[in-house]
This record gives sequence, structure tokens and C-alpha cells, in this order.
Amino acid sequence: MTFEEMIHNIDDIVWGPITLLFLMGTGIYLTIRTGFLPWKNLPYALKITLSKEARSAKAEGDVSSFSALTTTLAATIGTGNIVGVATAMVAGGPGALIWMLISACFGMSTMFAECMLSVKYREMNENGEMSGGPMYTMKNGFKNKRIGRILGWCFALFAVLASFGIGNMTQSNSIASALYETFAVPVEDTGIVVTIAAILIIVGGIKSISKVSSVVVPVMAIFYMICAIIVIIGNIENVPSGIVNMFASAFSLKAVSGGAIGTVAISMMEVIRYGIARGVFSNEAGMGSSAITAAAASTNSHVKQGYISMTGTFWDTIVVCSVTGLAIAASGVLETVEPEIVGTALTIRAFETVLGSAGGLFVSVGITLFAFATILGWEYNGEKAFEYLIGTHKWNMAYRILFSYMAFVGATQSLELVWNLSDIANALMVVPNLICVLLLSNEVVRDAKEYERKVK
Repeated sequence: MTFEEMIHNIDDIVWGPITLLFLMGTGIYLTIRTGFLPWKNLPYALKITLSKEARSAKAEGDVSSFSALTTTLAATIGTGNIVGVATAMVAGGPGALIWMLISACFGMSTMFAECMLSVKYREMNENGEMSGGPMYTMKNGFKNKRIGRILGWCFALFAVLASFGIGNMTQSNSIASALYETFAVPVEDTGIVVTIAAILIIVGGIKSISKVSSVVVPVMAIFYMICAIIVIIGNIENVPSGIVNMFASAFSLKAVSGGAIGTVAISMMEVIRYGIARGVFSNEAGMGSSAITAAAASTNSHVKQGYISMTGTFWDTIVVCSVTGLAIAASGVLETVEPEIVGTALTIRAFETVLGSAGGLFVSVGITLFAFATILGWEYNGEKAFEYLIGTHKWNMAYRILFSYMAFVGATQSLELVWNLSDIANALMVVPNLICVLLLSNEVVRDAKEYERKVK
């Protein structure tokens, strides 16, 4: 067995049924424990997210609540919304999209909990900047300080590894691949441009990143949504059957092949597995990465910021991924394309059914904008985790420069191994983060119910 095969097998194990059950189980548990408050208060959360107050930075914090959210969305709305949805629907069938949405519904509760705890237990560093995230929640919120420090250190280490992998190198590789396939731009040229653009923005820290994200994220999301909706309208006659196929695939007990009970169980498990796994890859609910950015928000209520941050899962998966999935299902490309056509190519084929050759252009531009924004958002996550590991902010600039350089490496190298290693780091982030959320769930429930008076 080669090293690459071993890593691939480890990746399959860490993202197996146990991890997915842990993720879904935590979301379901928190939803029930809070009395479904994250669901009931979603309209309230969307309202305050778009309010003038959310755009101001008068309370303690580095950036406005809205800027913190758009920076989070910059890290989450990315290739998962285009490539991840297509991959899930090929590997797990169209029903995988339904399970992505189901996982996102419960994921909102997890996101709410991890982000409100992150704001509650954040610290101010020597430079006067906010530092927070699951590692600080474990350090300051656990009664057993030793366990809190150990789990916090482990989470921070996995977050740094993930920032270089899934948050940087794989994103720049996606940009280089898309631009090469569509415009024949040499990957080295793309790597240089991405590296220079990244360092010009990243060097300014969270305030610079949030300024760019608060403009780029809404614009790129609206641009992509308009294109996807045009594709759906162009195939409107196929939408009803597409929706029926998605639900039939998601809950059908018919095996893919054979008639044994074991085969039925495996086929159903594949649909659920790919749906949940790609949902988490897209919105990162349960990973804890979004909570790092939430801690930078200017707010006087950790519960309120939890609600604002929670909407990131709604926008990312329930809105953007749904539109992508419906465009693919309605286009009919799932039944007609060759088996090797997956990921970006499949989404391009779906867009081309209505937009023609321009469909490939729109998808390529979308991937470029999404992936670059993800690089910016993940830099902050990795920087704060790095700061926690070494105990000071003084080396943050060195991290920013190294992080920017790795974008060039990612754009110019084959990254199948990096994808698998990044996937493993993501799964390893999930374990300490969910343990933290579950151990502090009494605080989550108590604080949420106390804040409910303000909501009403």
C-alpha cells in the first residue's frame, strides 16, 4: 500500500459513519435542547443580520457583526457550493442534496452554539485585537483547565493544518484549473497573481479582509445565484421531476443493485454520507472554524452574534447549494454525461444547457471569486489558531506571508494528497469542537432562553 492510498483510507475512516453521526447527533441534540429556538428565531436572525446596527462597530470587537458574517461566508461559500454539490449528487445520487439540506437545518443549531460560546469566552491580545474560537472556549470555559488547554491546543493545530490545505492550496488549485480550462491561462501566472492579491489584502489583518469580504461576498453570491436561477427557469419543465427524483433518491429503500438487506443499507448510507459530508464541507457547521471569525465581531451580546453567525449556514447551504443542486437536477445532465464528468465539469454542463458556452465562463468566474474569498477568510482562521499555539501575536505577519506564498504552491502542484490530508484535518477539528459544544450545552441553553425575552 502506497502512502497516498493509506491517507485515502484514513480519510474514508475519519469521515465515516461515526463522524457523520456525531455531527448530525450534536445538531439534533442542540436543536431539541434549545426548544428549536434556532429554527423559530431564523426570521429574527435574518432581520438583525441585515439591520444598520449589524453594520456598525460601536461595541467591543474588531469589525461589525455583518463584516464578521461576510468574512465567515468568504471562508465557507466556495468550491463546496459548486464542486461539492456536483460531486455529492454524482457519488450519492440526487438525494444527497436533500441530506445536505437536512444536515444544514440541524447544523444551524451547532453553528449558533459554537459561535455564541466563542464570543462569550474570547480574549483581547497584546495588540488590542480580539482572539477567540473553540480553542479559547475550551481554555476559558472548561472547569478542568488542563483538559481545556489540551483540547484547545489540538484544535488549534488541526485548524492551522486545515488553513494551509482546504483553506488555501486546494482553493488556489481550483482557481488555476478553472482559468486554465476556460481561458488557457498558465497555472504559474495564476499562482503569482493570486499570491500577490492575497498578500496585499491579508497584510492588513481582519479589518482589511472584512472590508473586501463585505463587498465581494454579496456581489459574487448574487452574480452566481442569478446565473443558476436562469438555468433553472430555462429547464423549468424538468424542475418538478427533478425535485421528485431528489426526494425519491434520498428516502428510497431500493438498492442500487441486488436485493439483499445489506446492499440496501449500503446504498442508503452512501446517499446520507455524501449529503452530510459535503454539507459540512460547504458550511463548516460543527468544524468550529466559523466561530474563530465570529469572535472578532463588535457586539454586546454573545447570543445575538450566535444568531447572526447562524445565518451563514442558511445562506451557504440552504440557499446557494439548493440553487446549484436544483440547476443540476433540472438540467438532466446527471443521466446523460459520461462517468468521468464530475465536479466543476458537471456544473458547467448543467449551466451550458441554457447559457451555452457562456455557462462555462460563468462557472469559472464563480469558482475564481468563491475560492479567492475562501483563501482570505481561512487566513484569519489559521492566523488566530497559529497565534494561540505560540502564545503571541508577534509572528502573525510571518504567518500571513507564508500563507500567501503557499497559494502559489497550491496553484502549480497536483494536490490529490493535499485534499485528503486537508479532509483529515477538517475531521480532526470536528472532534474537540463538538466535545466542547456538548460539555457547555447547559450554558448554551440557559443563555439562549434568557435572551429569548429580548427576541420577543
